[in-house]
Amino acid sequence: MSPPRLFWKAPPPGDVLVRGAHVLDPRAGIDAPHDVLVRAGEIAELAAPGSLEAPAGAETLDGAGRHLLPGFVDPHVHLRTPGQEHKEDLDSGTRAAAAGGFVAVVAMPNTNPTVDDASVLRALREAARREARVPTGFFAAVTRGLAGDALTEMAELREEGALGFTDDGKPVWRAGMLRKALQYQKLCGGLVALHEEDPSLSGAGVMHEGEVSARLGMTGIPSISESTSIARDAAIARYEGGRIHAQHLSARESVEAVAEAKAQGVAITCEASPHHLTLTDTAILEALDTRLKMNPPLRTEHDRAALIEGLRDGTIDCIATDHAPHAREEKEVPFEEAPMGTTGLETAFAAVYSGLVRPGILPLGLVVEKLSAGAALLGLPSPSVAVGASADLCLVDLEATWEVGEAGYESRSENCCFAGRTLHGRVLATLAAGSVVYRERAFALGVA
Repeated sequence: MSPPRLFWKAPPPGDVLVRGAHVLDPRAGIDAPHDVLVRAGEIAELAAPGSLEAPAGAETLDGAGRHLLPGFVDPHVHLRTPGQEHKEDLDSGTRAAAAGGFVAVVAMPNTNPTVDDASVLRALREAARREARVPTGFFAAVTRGLAGDALTEMAELREEGALGFTDDGKPVWRAGMLRKALQYQKLCGGLVALHEEDPSLSGAGVMHEGEVSARLGMTGIPSISESTSIARDAAIARYEGGRIHAQHLSARESVEAVAEAKAQGVAITCEASPHHLTLTDTAILEALDTRLKMNPPLRTEHDRAALIEGLRDGTIDCIATDHAPHAREEKEVPFEEAPMGTTGLETAFAAVYSGLVRPGILPLGLVVEKLSAGAALLGLPSPSVAVGASADLCLVDLEATWEVGEAGYESRSENCCFAGRTLHGRVLATLAAGSVVYRERAFALGVA
């Protein structure tokens, strides 16, 4: 029997009736108003609006004029535990996830200490059982200390519950080391997720290399730093018959590299983040704001258009936030000196809905599907509004508008690249693994 892969402080599963919401589930082929009844944490019944009665003691959610969606799954977040709890911790990070409609998240191992040893992962797993508000999984490091010199004990880490392996924050820069990791992958399983960057090309860059960096006089990071790494890693994966996942694509050339690898039969998947899908480097020109500094950097409109097309044609498999919190004082420095990273869990749906769905660029169903598609890549069940499925759901008001950051954040950190922007689409409530884990402050629940 395989070990559990998700851990959280699970409250008792509940009974909930969502009345009259427009249910949209692309996987289940549902796009119509329904009452949805949850019993003991499982979806028990879907029926015509207004036709179901709430069991005694069940909570009720008024879904009229709102959409009920499968909950989102984020395969790429930074929860900063252990060692950097001044930025985020398991409680605050998963609270932010629940507020964003996420019903499961997967944390990266570039912590202090690094998650490169079974004892560290074991402690994290137990901490998640005490503190995490939504089911939480963990990647372990590919190499010890993320240094690229020696592999971790991958099989032992898998036995302790690691979903996969990544040196995220750093590339696996030695080709031979990646080859060895993929050979071990055949023995122990698990996804190998890769931060695609050639340090000899990105160097000391702080933003995309192009017209905007030239105008600002800042050192740039060329898009080929990412795309050439993808091409190399795909070639190694093809040779070894391994399975890789390219993290946070940002460039047109990267989309092309992934598409070519898939056409050659490489077992490669990839993700894109809301900020790369909706913002470009011109935002930095408009406001030299360190919250807009991340790695990979915001790139050009041509790159953004390629990412959007990659979502549309299936080259890009899922949307992931790369939620990367930092303390305020760490970001309140000159742009060149600030750390890379932006938070994103609380704004992911609204940012993509506002930037891509409302203007008619992408259909809502596709965005909903991509926000939960990370589950299947990791061998986890995909959330679905289907009878018998676990209640992993989020209720959203597509017409609600809100200013990001105006009412604060559930995250411990405030370094959100969408801060101050008015977005459409608000998550009102989230059910994870059958329990209500988030209620928007102004949204009241009734009890039958």
